[in-house]
Amino acid sequence: MNILICDDERDIVAALEIYLRAEGYNTYIAYNGRQALEIAAQEDIHLILLDIMMPVMDGIATMTELRKTSNVPVILLTAKSEETDIVLGLNLGADDYVTKPFRPVELLARVRSQLRRYTQLGSSSADEFKDGSRLSVGSIHLDDKQKIVTVDGDQITLTPTEYEILRFLMQHPGEVFSPKELYRRVWGDDPFGAENTVAVHIRHLREKLEINPSEPRWLKVVWGQGYKMEKSPSPKKGVSDT
Repeated sequence: MNILICDDERDIVAALEIYLRAEGYNTYIAYNGRQALEIAAQEDIHLILLDIMMPVMDGIATMTELRKTSNVPVILLTAKSEETDIVLGLNLGADDYVTKPFRPVELLARVRSQLRRYTQLGSSSADEFKDGSRLSVGSIHLDDKQKIVTVDGDQITLTPTEYEILRFLMQHPGEVFSPKELYRRVWGDDPFGAENTVAVHIRHLREKLEINPSEPRWLKVVWGQGYKMEKSPSPKKGVSDT
């Protein structure tokens, strides 16, 4: 697996390189977003660790350009003071974030989780799946063998994280999951910063699944409890549509 590390702090880059190579990953290095985009265009990159605050081209601008052509998983490297930028980065398509100073065990867990989803989504081998790999909830259909999702007959494009959230919720229609529980079940990790991360991905899913994302038929939030996939469209009954 090839991981691109992009951070202008050379000590952090060196430490990340040691952690990742010890786990058997190949690493590529960039010290600003422009270098990162050049490497991502030339090499087969499976995941990017991307700092937000950098010279020449920062992480936000890099995310904007990257998502025009690629769904490669991106984990933001952020400072605690950059909460607004974290949300913006997630809105632009980042999959997760790790706050500096980070613990190596936490970072590696996030990396493994994202790579697992990315490689599974890119695989079309039927041997990896059991019977019942086709899921349907109303007009939403998910084929887990081919990794295809259609809504009202039209195929939609999802990031690996969006796909895994949708698949999990479709496997449990009508059940409500808190942001922390959803993060734990989908990411397979402790829910650090779960609320922001999950909320952004849910909003992206709504934009792709729903005719009117502000009045969703399928993907709903139950105030004070969490999110659920409706078994069938229904009027609002204690459930928020926003």
